[in-house]
Amino acid sequence: MTASIVAAILLAVIAAYACGGGVDYGAGFWDLLAGGAERGKRVRWLIDHAMAPVWEVNNVWLIFAFILMWTGFPVFFQTVFTALWLPLALAAVGMVLRGAGFALRKPTRGITGRRIYGAAFAVSSLLTPFFLGTAIGAVASGRVAPGTPATAHVWAHTTPIVAGLVTVAATAFLGAVFLTADARRFGAPDLTAYFRLRARIGAGALLAIAVIGLTVTEPRAAYVHHGLTHGAGLALLCAAAAALVVTALLVAGTAAGWARYSSVATVALLVAAWGCAQRPYLVPTSLTVQQGAGASAPLRWMLVVAVVALVLIGPALVVLYRLDTHGALQPLTDDDVAE
Repeated sequence: MTASIVAAILLAVIAAYACGGGVDYGAGFWDLLAGGAERGKRVRWLIDHAMAPVWEVNNVWLIFAFILMWTGFPVFFQTVFTALWLPLALAAVGMVLRGAGFALRKPTRGITGRRIYGAAFAVSSLLTPFFLGTAIGAVASGRVAPGTPATAHVWAHTTPIVAGLVTVAATAFLGAVFLTADARRFGAPDLTAYFRLRARIGAGALLAIAVIGLTVTEPRAAYVHHGLTHGAGLALLCAAAAALVVTALLVAGTAAGWARYSSVATVALLVAAWGCAQRPYLVPTSLTVQQGAGASAPLRWMLVVAVVALVLIGPALVVLYRLDTHGALQPLTDDDVAE
């Protein structure tokens, strides 16, 4: 029972990172497609102002997930990070380059330096979620098992690649929805229309790639495919599709702010559907939650620490996100510093 609760918390943390971090990755995705320096100037201005207050805080969820994995499910942690070290290492490098590019782009004076840092930020915002998605897809595909060696055969095939594309599409969708609301908040009607169109495109791309992923399924991924097309997994997928449609309707009208909630619900429900589809396995069909759980005493303490952390950190992050989306967090200007 303890192991199942900790596994449920781990899934919730992954969903939180997919939603919170997904918004920032999506902003970087649209930064990449904004065009040249002059054409994309306004778009990048909005992205800089929308992301600046809280873009780093989403890594809290990633660290939380790692701690839950290596403490609560050490066999699972070892299996994943042994067989999938290359895509996970590429994702980690992407996170570093992305953070450095975003932090150094704005204060850099020279146009060449700004282009280099901007390219590092934008390209990494595409590659990082893709490789994270391929790692999840590799686990779901059934090709990963305890003792599996690290080869390209584990993750460079249909199911992981489709999962990576779904992850990129989800981040692009989230980023466009949130930037639509931010454009209205910053009084930029031209950018509101710009990102409203891209939110619709992102919603259509996410729906199309998800449907393709369900139809083009490898035999080894049959267990997860069955879970996604039957029972609770199918119900969660249908709920995600409904939330996607609601988001597309809201973002097209004057309630773009509410569209942020339905877009987050869309991605969270997709993550929940994946977790529900492969239960009771951590790694289908070779490692169950009970088999992968650590010793009972550390696991019980892990549960206590996780609950306390969620009680303390969760509300604080909710308040931080709310302050940010309501424009209460603004960077200091040169005049503020001088004063």
